[in-house]
Amino acid sequence: MHDPPGIVPPQRGWMQEFEVSPTRSIFAIGMAMLLLVLSDGPSARAQSNSRTASDPMLNSGPPAWDANHDGVYTCDEWKKYADRLFTAADRNHDGNLDKTEFESIRKLDPTLAEADFGYFDENQDGKIARKEFVEKPSAFILRFDRNGDCRVTADEIKAGSAPKQEGPVERPRDRFH
Repeated sequence: MHDPPGIVPPQRGWMQEFEVSPTRSIFAIGMAMLLLVLSDGPSARAQSNSRTASDPMLNSGPPAWDANHDGVYTCDEWKKYADRLFTAADRNHDGNLDKTEFESIRKLDPTLAEADFGYFDENQDGKIARKEFVEKPSAFILRFDRNGDCRVTADEIKAGSAPKQEGPVERPRDRFH
């Protein structure tokens, strides 16, 4: 039997597409419980989230520029990453970033979302040359590199994430210029 012209036959409901057996439901619940137990439950997640929720530099997780994935962030890795960011943002390939191109960098890397154009435009000529961008130290390294070796370890991140002490605070110095 054919449907009359202009009449669309009824489709199967979306719920029917995802029929779930009792065995699958039990398995899914078991896996969810196992994941909660292995992660020390919601309280551990809440503690770690509360630590980073107020820290914009750590909100998006560890920086993406740890090239060898060893958990140690180096100045050399930062410079290589910054060079790749610059290349991606320099749409007209003139070797400089204007303010519009710089905005794309702010969108590409969450740790640079609040970056100021003027910080990178060292000679204040209204454009950022590759050298100005790549050679500028990472705010992440400036903040967390406690011993000045141009390497940030997990212990330094932990120490840098600890609650702030009251009293005068020394501002991180730009050791690269």
